[in-house]
Amino acid sequence: MAHIVAPSVLSADFGNLQRDIEMINNSEADWFHVDIMDGVFVPNISFGFPVLKSLQKHAKKPLDVHLMIVDPDRYTQAFKDAGAEILTVHLEACTHLHRSIQNIKNSGMKAGVALNPHTSINLLEDIIADIDLVCIMSVNPGFGGQKFIENTYNKITSLKKLIIEKKSNALIEIDGGVDFNNYKKLINCGADVLVAGNTVFGNQNPTAAIQQLKQL
Repeated sequence: MAHIVAPSVLSADFGNLQRDIEMINNSEADWFHVDIMDGVFVPNISFGFPVLKSLQKHAKKPLDVHLMIVDPDRYTQAFKDAGAEILTVHLEACTHLHRSIQNIKNSGMKAGVALNPHTSINLLEDIIADIDLVCIMSVNPGFGGQKFIENTYNKITSLKKLIIEKKSNALIEIDGGVDFNNYKKLINCGADVLVAGNTVFGNQNPTAAIQQLKQL
């Protein structure tokens, strides 16, 4: 399977959001990656349901929604209604992770689990067969433009082994610091989905940046 590129809308120009949505629609990108932050789980706040619904209205590709919030179970159905096709919750934010995953799937979405940089892959052992995606945070969550954490490569390799061992179909998504210097190594280690923010929207030609990230 060819790898997936998911530009992070958090890095888009909010004064020209419609333009940037159309750019992604017309590019080789596969998904829209949407970060939802509550200022509690992470020290930053991003957009909520009105912006997500606006995205849903204009986006022609799946919305990959990453919840960096406490108590995500309260909002599962609301995110489905707002257009999420993939909903990812943080392992660190879910007291009853299996129940959270069931709720997401019962709402008709694909279910993902995100791990902070300090969180061990081993904690997924009992849930990996039930999820559709694992989002490995390769920076500390909350802000864009951070330096890539090199231990990410080891985590991808460990996760790939676990997925094969447990016969899981989960995709491996990398979020944070993905750029032209590391994206090929990430794919070679086993990553399936690349989230790219500044690498796309900080480029003078975002469409060409996406095209380059699709190439191996």
